[in-house]
Amino acid sequence: MVVKLNSALIMVLVVGGLVVSFGTSQLHRSSFIGIRPALAQRISPSDVWQLVYQQLPDLPKENQYVNKETGRVAENNTLANRLIRYHVYVKERSPIYRLDWKLTIADYLGANEIMYDTTYPGNDILRQNPIEGDRAAVSRLSRRQRDALVQTLVNIFNPNEQKTRKEPRPSTSTTPQTPQTGGAELLK
Repeated sequence: MVVKLNSALIMVLVVGGLVVSFGTSQLHRSSFIGIRPALAQRISPSDVWQLVYQQLPDLPKENQYVNKETGRVAENNTLANRLIRYHVYVKERSPIYRLDWKLTIADYLGANEIMYDTTYPGNDILRQNPIEGDRAAVSRLSRRQRDALVQTLVNIFNPNEQKTRKEPRPSTSTTPQTPQTGGAELLK
């Protein structure tokens, strides 16, 4: 009798917990276990390259490579497309953080991790592996252009970040400010 009562009590608690979980998950628009889907998961990396070129029209396309199967120039297989696929699928880095994109740019510049010909995007479908041309194109970009590319990618994959991030305002004063004293007194 006690065992049946304990089993029934456990079942009531489990079912009650499930009901509460379902109810709260609907309020937060999250899944059953309470994990919200990341915004970046809603944006397909295969569509982002077009937005990149809309915002950075001077970024080299590097889309002169020929498709192995069709024998035609693969115009949609661009530098931005391959860079995004390398970042997201080959290196499995997060697309919403600047630092991760900077690491990817550093890979292209030969300053971080080794890039392998066999795993580089486009190697399997293009007659010529675009890795060397892409690395050369990234190395020809100025630092300002590389920073703009990184920021554009972050803004596309994480549009909420640009709304919440506040840029620091530079001081308009040209005279040096004297440091304030007495800060240590506040710690007493």
